[in-house]
Amino acid sequence: MSDEDPGTDSPAESLPEKAPKKRPRFRSGAARVLGGAARRAGKLLAPEPEVRIEPVPPAEPLPPEQKSPSPFAVGFLGAVGVLVALALAQAILTVQSVLILVVLAMFLALGLNPAVEFFTRRRVPRGFAVTIVTLALLGVIALGLTALVPVLTEQTTQLTRNLPGLLQNLADHPQLREFEERYQIVEKIESFITSGSLINNLFGGLMGAGKLVANLVFSVIVTLVLTIYFLASLPAIKETIYAFAPASKRPRARYLADEIFRGVSGYITGMFVIVAVASLCSFVFMNIAGLGSYSLALGFVVAMFCFIPLVGSSLAMVSVALVGFAVDPNIGIATIIYFLIYQQFDAYVLYPNVMKRTVKVPGALVVLSAIIGGMLFGVIGAVIAIPTTAAVLLLYREMVRPALDAS
Repeated sequence: MSDEDPGTDSPAESLPEKAPKKRPRFRSGAARVLGGAARRAGKLLAPEPEVRIEPVPPAEPLPPEQKSPSPFAVGFLGAVGVLVALALAQAILTVQSVLILVVLAMFLALGLNPAVEFFTRRRVPRGFAVTIVTLALLGVIALGLTALVPVLTEQTTQLTRNLPGLLQNLADHPQLREFEERYQIVEKIESFITSGSLINNLFGGLMGAGKLVANLVFSVIVTLVLTIYFLASLPAIKETIYAFAPASKRPRARYLADEIFRGVSGYITGMFVIVAVASLCSFVFMNIAGLGSYSLALGFVVAMFCFIPLVGSSLAMVSVALVGFAVDPNIGIATIIYFLIYQQFDAYVLYPNVMKRTVKVPGALVVLSAIIGGMLFGVIGAVIAIPTTAAVLLLYREMVRPALDAS
């Protein structure tokens, strides 16, 4: 055995260990700086975790016996509803004239749509068909205005020139002479007409007359533009209206809407036919009776008046008869007789045969609807009142009455 102490380390183990190499301080500091910058850049560039919203189940409704709405909430919501209703009513009244023009343009578009469909069924593009119908309509209007304006201007000037003589002849009548000497009515009428008070009272002066003409021109232009637009986009408008109905009830809504559109279109088309026949017959009669120089203008006047239900034919008779009496009293009497005969033909033959398949409205409702529409919205209201009544009656027959019978 060796004398060496076993606890003594071996020579190899007793060698001193090598000291680790020391890195330069600037290298370790740069690494720490770069590492910190990298960590901060990573934090900045890393997206924040998306916050997931957990679905919340709906609260179960309270049983009826536990519901206790606040009286204040009920009153407040009721007051807000009343204010909103009043604001909507005020807004509708403010734009009432524009809404009437929109409705009238829609009715005219429905009335002209059969003429457009006549061309589209023959493979003419709808845009080109609308252009043809529009140009024809503008041609008729331009022809009527060209015939009416010169005659109206000439006759108004002639009437103004001859009015003093006519009034003097009236005052020379034996039964009216004493009355005239006491009250000087002729002198007052002449001074009233020549002083310009008539224009002031009728139109509110020159500004009022200008405003009236500007409103009339604006209404005609807006109605014409809207009619052309509605006529061109009528299929899209119908599809938009159909889309308001629920999908399950859309076929039924489509049927009812198509029936309403067909009734309105048939009524307006029928009115065009009736007016065309009335003006053509009047034109022929006036050329035979001795009013040939005024026949075109007066035919246009008859056409305009015949669009007005109930009283239109009578107004046309009065207008033509006045011109007839101015030319010759015998012509005026013949004009009255002609219109009385034609009214019977129109009421019992022409109108029923034209309207029987399009508008199913009882005679009493025709009269009432025309009167109410005229009182509410004037001449335009009287024109659109009858097809509106037909649409209401259709909804009553197809919706209200079956529900009442089933209950």
